[in-house]
Formats: sequence, C-alpha cells, structure tokens
Amino acid sequence: MRATAVEGSFAEKFDDGEKEKKKRRRSNRRSKQNPPSSSASEVNEAQGVSPDSGKIGTPNQAAASLGSSLKQVNVCASTQQELSKVSNVEFLSMPPMHINEQVEPDDLQIVPMYGGGIDSKSFSESTGYRGSLGVNKNKDPVPYGQIGFCGQKNYFTPHWSIESVEKALEKGDVFKALFHVNAHNRIEAYCRIDGVCTDVLIGGIPAQNRAVEGDIVAVKIDPLPLWTKMKGPNGSCNNTATLESCNLLTEDNEVGGNTCKGNDKVDADSESVNCRSYSGQNKQDADQNSYRSCPFPEKTVIYQDNTSRGSINHLVLHGMANHGGINGHHCDAPDSLKSDSCIGQSGVVNAVEKLCLSVDSFPSKRPTGRVMAIIERSPRREGIVGHLNVKQWVSFRDINKKDVKKNKTLISDHEYIQLTPTDSKFPNMRLLVRMLPKCIKKRLKSGDVTIEMDLVAAQIDDWVEESPFPEAHILHVFGRGSEVQTQLDAILFQNAICLSEFPPEALSCLACVPWEVPLKEIQSRIDLRNLCIFTIDPSTATDLDDALSIEKLPNGNYRAGIHIADVSYFVLPDTALDSAAQFRSTSVYMLQRKLPMLPALLSENIGSLSPGVDRLAVSMLVDINPKGDIVDRWIGRTVIHSCCKLSYEHAQDIIDKDFAFESSNFIGDGYPRVYSQFEWPDVINSLKSLYEVSTVLKQKRFTDGALRLENPKIVFLFDDNGIPYGSMLSERKESHFLVEEYMLLANRIAAEVICRAYPDGALLRRHPEPNMRKLREFMAFCQKHGLELNTSSSGQFHYSLEKIREKLKGDPVLHNILISFATRPMQLASYFCSGDLKGSENEWAHYALAVPFYTHFTSPLRRYPDIIVHRTLLATIEAEELYMKHQKALQGSKEVKVQKRCFTGINFDKSAAESKEGREALSAAAVKHSVPCAEILADIAAYCNERKLASRNVKDACDKLYTWFLLKKKEVLLSEARILGLGPRFMSIYIQKLAIERRIYYDEVEGLTVEWLETTSTLVLSMSTNRCAFRRACPNKWKAFEEVALLTCPCNLDVTMDNSNQSDAMKVDSMSAMDREPISRSGTSETEIDPAVFPLTVRLLSTIPVALHAVGGDDGPLDIGVRLYMSSYFG
Repeated sequence: MRATAVEGSFAEKFDDGEKEKKKRRRSNRRSKQNPPSSSASEVNEAQGVSPDSGKIGTPNQAAASLGSSLKQVNVCASTQQELSKVSNVEFLSMPPMHINEQVEPDDLQIVPMYGGGIDSKSFSESTGYRGSLGVNKNKDPVPYGQIGFCGQKNYFTPHWSIESVEKALEKGDVFKALFHVNAHNRIEAYCRIDGVCTDVLIGGIPAQNRAVEGDIVAVKIDPLPLWTKMKGPNGSCNNTATLESCNLLTEDNEVGGNTCKGNDKVDADSESVNCRSYSGQNKQDADQNSYRSCPFPEKTVIYQDNTSRGSINHLVLHGMANHGGINGHHCDAPDSLKSDSCIGQSGVVNAVEKLCLSVDSFPSKRPTGRVMAIIERSPRREGIVGHLNVKQWVSFRDINKKDVKKNKTLISDHEYIQLTPTDSKFPNMRLLVRMLPKCIKKRLKSGDVTIEMDLVAAQIDDWVEESPFPEAHILHVFGRGSEVQTQLDAILFQNAICLSEFPPEALSCLACVPWEVPLKEIQSRIDLRNLCIFTIDPSTATDLDDALSIEKLPNGNYRAGIHIADVSYFVLPDTALDSAAQFRSTSVYMLQRKLPMLPALLSENIGSLSPGVDRLAVSMLVDINPKGDIVDRWIGRTVIHSCCKLSYEHAQDIIDKDFAFESSNFIGDGYPRVYSQFEWPDVINSLKSLYEVSTVLKQKRFTDGALRLENPKIVFLFDDNGIPYGSMLSERKESHFLVEEYMLLANRIAAEVICRAYPDGALLRRHPEPNMRKLREFMAFCQKHGLELNTSSSGQFHYSLEKIREKLKGDPVLHNILISFATRPMQLASYFCSGDLKGSENEWAHYALAVPFYTHFTSPLRRYPDIIVHRTLLATIEAEELYMKHQKALQGSKEVKVQKRCFTGINFDKSAAESKEGREALSAAAVKHSVPCAEILADIAAYCNERKLASRNVKDACDKLYTWFLLKKKEVLLSEARILGLGPRFMSIYIQKLAIERRIYYDEVEGLTVEWLETTSTLVLSMSTNRCAFRRACPNKWKAFEEVALLTCPCNLDVTMDNSNQSDAMKVDSMSAMDREPISRSGTSETEIDPAVFPLTVRLLSTIPVALHAVGGDDGPLDIGVRLYMSSYFG
C-alpha cells in the first residue's frame, strides 16, 4: 500500500517531467543545425545550473547565464571528431551500450568548458582566441595560455560548508557516496550510496561540481520527475542495447597460468571474474611523499567553504585515510562512507530507506543527483599520469609574440600549459609554466616540442568554481611514453607501489640461514611429518604457503589436511618486519617481476613450505563424508615435511593419466623429486583422492548456491631475455580447481571460527549483491536473444548460466561474451571489521560464494590480512585451551561437563564463550597474540582494500601494456569480431583473439555512407563515390576513411592503408608468419581472415573481420585501435 501511495503521489509529476524531457530531446535534435552557442545554452537548460549565481536555478535562468558567458569566446564544436577516434576508448573495458540513444549536442558541447584549454584566471587582457572545443580524451585543440573571460562567471556552484553538510547528512537531505566517472564519457558520472541497490547518475560536468574519480562526496538526489529511464526488463529497453560498463567488478580471479604464483594461485575469491582497470606508481617520487613515513596516515575530510575561494577546512574523522597516491577505487562500502557517531544515524537510515522505496516503486527510473561538497578527496588526485600539450602552448605563444616582446620575459608569471591525463576519467589540468620542473622549462625555452612524448605525473592542487579546470603541479617525469620501462614506472608510481628495499630493522627480525625448526616448537606443536604432504603451485613459484594431504579413515570418511605456512611465527606484532609487511599489505605481480610483501629470506626460504625440509604450519584437519559434509575438524599449530613440489601441469597429468608405476620414469619425464619415506605411488594416490573429494565439495558448493563467472585469460609468452613475443588464451583446469576447493574450505572455516569467538573484532571479507541497474541491463540482453535468466539468487544465476552454456555449446565465443557481460553487475569484494557491521550480519555474506562468513587465511606470505586472521585464529585456539584447563581444574571439586574444542570445533559453545571464564580467556589470548581492536582493525581493512586493488590495477595495466607492445611489433593483427552493440553512430565488438571489447565509430566519415534500419536493427555501410559529399560545420569534423577501415585490393596479397597517406602504410603479416609468431593462440590452428566487402550489412552478434593496431605511447594513452578489414577495387 505504501508503494502504491508513493506511485500515485508522483504520477502527475512524472507526466510533466516526461513531457519536458521530450521537448528537450526534440529541441536537441533541432540544435544539430544550429550554432554551437545556442546548443551550449540548452546544455545548462537541461542541467538546471546557473554558473552565474553558483546555485541551482530554473532552466531558463541557467541557459541565460551560460549563454552570457559563452559570448566572451567564439567557439566551434568538434566533439564528433574527438568521439570518433577509436583510440579514445580505454580497451579491455566494456563500453556503455547506449547505442540507439545518441549523445545529444547539448551534452557534448558542455564538455569544452571543462575539457578544453581555456584559462579562467582573471587577467587584465583577454586574447579572444578562436579554436574548436570538444570532447578531449587525448589532445585538446585549444591552447593553454593567458586566456580568460571578460566578466568572469562561475562554472560551478560553491561547495557547502562543513556545518551545512553535517546538518544535511543528519536530516537525510544529502548522502555520502563514492564518486566514479564513466571512462568512455566523462560528462557522465555515478555515485554509489551504501544500502541503495542501484547507483545515482550524475549527469553533466556542472552537476559533478569538481569531484574527480574516487572522491567521497555529498550528493543531493534530484526530484523523482527528473530521474532518467532505466534500461532493462522494467525500463526502457532498446532492442540493440547491451550493457553499460562497470568500473568496479568482483575481484580478480588470480588463477590464470601466469608465471608468478600470486596470479596463478587461487585468491580464495575465485568465484569472481576479471576486472579490467589500469593505473600505476614509481619509487623516486613516492619516497618523497609524506605518507610514506606512516602506513596509516590520519584521515582528513575536506569541505570547501564558500566564504573564500579555494579555502579548505579540515575535519578529522575517526578511521584510516585512503593511502596517499593510491590509484585504486574504494571498495563497496569504505569506512569513510559509514555514518559517523556525530551524525544522526536514524535520519540517514530513514533517508536511505525512503530512497530505496522510491527506487523499488519506480524500477524503470534511475536516480539522478548532483554533488554539493567533496567530503574526502581521492588519493588518485596525487598521482595522475599524462602528457603535456606543448604544441598548443607554442601556438598560443606565436599568437602573442608581441606581448612577449613587450614584457621582455620569455615565460610569463601567468602562463599555463595543459596536461591531458592518460586516464580519460580525469579532467584536463592546467599547470603554471613558471612552476614546471627546471628540466622541462629548459626544453620549453629551447623549443623542444618532443616534451609532448614524455609521460609525466601531476598532483591536483586546487579547483575553484571560477575555473573549468583544476590546477596541478608536476611530481615526476618518466620519459618517452612509447618505452615499456617508462610505462612500467608510471604504472608503479600511479598505484603508490613501494619499490624500496626492506629496512635493516625489518631484516634483523628474521633468523639467519641455514635455519631449522627449533626443538621447542617441535615439542609444543602437533608433529605431522609422517603424513604424505605436498604442494601444488605454478612451476615458477617460490613462495609456497599452502600444502595438502589426505587420509582414508576406517569409517569411509576422508581426512583432508590443509597446511598453511605459519608466517605469524616469524612476523611478530609491533616489530619493524610487521610494519613493513603492513605497509606493503600485498605482494605485487608484474608478469616478469614480483614485488614481495615479505623479504625473500622469509617468503622464499624459511617460511616457504619447500619440499624435503621441516617447516612450521597452521593446519586444518577436516573429516569429510562421501556426501561432502564436514563431520569433524581440528585446527592447530604443526610441524610438517613436504615430500614433493608439484606444478599444476604435473597434477593435471596425474589426474588425466593412468600411470604404470613400474615402467614410468618420473625423474626422466621431468617430474620433481619425492623426499622422505614416500614414493611416487604415495603422491599419485593421495592426489587422486584429493581430486575425488574436491569434485564432491565443488558440486555441493554449487548446489548450495555458489556462482562462478570465468572466461579464458590472456597468458603472455616471454623469451629468455624476458621480452614478450606472443600470447595465448588459457583456461584453468581440474588441478587449479582441486587446490581452489580446499583453499575455499579453509577460508570459510577460519571465518566461522574467528567471527564467533570475536564477533566484534574479526577481519572478514564480504561480497555485496550485484548492481541492480546493470543486472537489469544484462537480463534485457538475454531476453532479447531468447535466453532465460533467473537472477533471484546467486545459485539461480549460476544455474541459468549453466543452462545457457549447454544451449550455446556450438558457439563458445557467444558464451564467453555472455560471461563477460554477467560480470558487469558484480561489485567488489572487500575486507571489513565485523564490529563495523554489528547488527547488520546479513551484510557480512559473500554473494558469489553463497556463505554467511568468509575471510582470507591461506596466503600469509603475500597478503597481510591473512596474517591478521592467523593471529586471531591462534588467539581463539589458545583461549579454548585456557578455558578447558580452567574447566578441568573445577572437576576436582564437582562435576563439570567439558566440551572438547568448544571454540574451534564443529559445534561452537556459545554459552562457554559468553561465560565469565570464556570472556577472560578470549581477552587474555587476544592480548597475547596482539589481535587488533575493532577500531584499528577497521583501519587495517580499509587500507588493505586499497592496496589489494592497487596491486590488481598493476597486473591489469601490465597486461594492457604487453598486449599493446605485441601489437606494436606486429603492426597489424587480423581477427574476427562479434558485434555486441549496434546503432547509427558506432558498433561495439568483442575480439575473441585478445578477449577485449572495442568500439568502431563510423558516423561522419568521408567516403562512407551509413544506413541505419531502426525497425530491423540492421546497419548497411557503403562506399561513397563523392568523398566530400558532406558539408562540414567546422574544420576536421569528419574522419578520414582510413581511420575506420583498412582496405585491401583483391589482387594484392599485402594489405595497406589508403594510398592518400602513404607514410602511414601498414603491412599485414602473411598468415604463415602469423602462425610462426602468433600473438594469441587458444590451442586451435589459425584460420585465415578474409576481408569483407562493401556494401557491408550487419546485425547484432554478426561476425566481421577487423584489423587491430597499437595506438598511443608517445602521443597519448596506450590503446588498441580497431578498424573494419575490407576489400575493394576502389579507394
């Protein structure tokens, strides 16, 4: 009834709102024939923003205000040209599929004010420069110099004061939210409010109000009639619409056959799928940053007071700050987004409930809003990598030579130069020329325009409402953008990766080598050296932190042993080594290089479970019945002796083959040595038993509702010198899944034990439910193609995808596409302190694993959270022993029932834990093992989330870099592609050979005629005989034909680009050469790619030939360019 009342109350408003939107859309379509200035007025009419007053006003007021501002500059839009560049789309990321919904001119022409090169500082003179403005993801066509407006106007509304934001949060008038930008369209951003099932659209640069990617902002929700339509089954679903990109997906499945262990070993969230995100950081400047001195800098929450321009007030809140310089998004619900004690939580909760009610009542509507203040600045502001636009600066100086001679100074105090970030989510920035590093100013004075080819890192200093651009200064110069090492340095710098050596104080905490297990430890631990224990890892792994064993019990059950390196024995709390590990938080893997969390002496020697030597471990012995049920378990510290180091390949061979033990020469066949009293038959039998039990566990896990989304991964092939020469698609096999099942089981058990013993102080890991808006879009895509999809739960989701897999057996490429689409709605898994969500235990759950508790326990050599979990688990074990000793002591005077393993066993004794003796035992054990309190643990969780995401960003960026490098060497790669999205302006395609998605823009191309058939969703592309058939609105508006298609003559075996630009000719390798040096292989033979012919008629999911090539490096961000591969006698 309540929902009905809400819907009835808004019905009339909706009608008015929809009518107004239709009028604006009709007006926008007509505006294509109008001058840009009028379109710009319509922009602010749609936004309802008055730059003059800095407040939200009526549409007419906003239009009039912006119109008066634009009269000061004569502009000419060229957004279609910029949007058309294929290289503008960040590859390995799914683009938003607003295929049939063309971007309106008003939306496009608002961009120049914030992406162009206009200095908004007030000067006595204005140049009145004439240039073209547009969407600028690479180079902005407007130079950056002493350019300003007469009659200065505000571009943004002033940020609210601290007091105003706090009062609004208490009342529920605004919400704390994490701010993200669409990588393919910077004028579109979105905010994620904790507790709301869909994100809030922040449309237009004025509404973003100077927020940048990763900021935590105060967002005000627009009235419901202004909300946009939601695509999906309950909304406006386009026939050809596919999916919008998701910048935050579930965490990376780190098993991909890469050379480093950390990227190949299960990360215990392997139900998740790949997330493509790229960024980086360097040592030289990183060491100079103040935050380097402390792993947990104080959190500052920043508001800009509107009483004085640019003044910043700091409000210190409890909690750990985002680590300075970290290039990573916040996870699902950062601590800083939680309601603080000073804020009326009931008001916030009620406001969230009301917003959720409106969202649920109108599923066809997507909430919209605007940023009112920046609560916490993103650390990504401190390491933005990009290129200087030197040529624009030189052009500007040529225009103003007279003024330069008059002033008799080579560089004015008020001259600016523009920096264009390589990450399109960030705005162009302006830098004072006089503040540039000396090395750059020297090159500028000498007229060296090659500075544009260098990658630099800058930090945003300020962004006032009178300026369309943030001000910044340069932190570091990396070198030529086309060099691999330069890019690697930038990746590390951008992600604040620590490159320094471990300090002597940390190394002094470790024992000397050779090292042996002390006799005291052997006597105090359970001795398991008589078990057949072995490791299964990538062949090149050196940090072996987990091993397995199995025994067949007389009752028919199996006792599986999961043995994890006892790193907490070596890394003691509050030591220099602990601080170093905490600061790094995770090992970082870069394909050919590893940056370890712990010194090699520990991670690769005395702490690693190497074969043939005694090692310390924390073991779980789990009794499993034939149905896969856990019937008993034991957890404790042990001494083990691994008898063998198996690779995944060795394990897979054993699973696949029947060995004749007598005739097999394992040593001669490249198999590893077996130590101790065991022989190969013992290892083989144990492995096969482990595999049998793992299949039962896996089947039971999916029956209980788990979800898996997995696609083939790109694996790079390196020569002896570490130079990549090719790549291949690789899929995980049974040996990977075998290890995964036992690691998942151990993590689940550890989570269950610690959260019951310490309900307010357990470090857990949660995975929220999918983003509802993106899930609806995926459902719409499946409905369009006759595929049934049930997303009511993770289990039903998995079952639906398995049915689709069977239905698409003959089309594995389409199935891979669907799995890729299914990952889009998934959100990031994140660490959290259980005390932070006390009373909200339903939010502890892991969606993809379908379990109520989960944590990370199995990789303490490369993840700091695992060390914390080890300490908490060991404290629980010790508390259990203390409590049992106390209870046994009482048995001398009276009967006392003592339950074995009351805290760590299958049946948790809650009454014992809550008793006075139990509480005292748990408290004493927590102090002894230095289990962090809830407040500190929340800080550790937030910090580890950021570092984990930064580590994954490094890996993804390295994958992108090496893919780009291989394509650059090959020049052109031919491949087949499937059309995912289709419309009158561009198509989105999936390239199976590289497992990436790209766009091809074909609107407004010289010599190309586009015919879009709306009713049948069909596209027809034809060559035009008149290559100048279109009237250009302004210079460079139309793309050259060769930007869209690679033409080959049927008579010619070699393929070259259009002869009109012979210097750009690229020759495609013959197929024999491609077979000899493939860039991608998937186990099947290469097939020759035949070009298509004009007229080209395509529909959704059609297969087309494309030509790929490397883009950027010296002149912009790294990218993969894609064109149609066509054959014609003409052109």
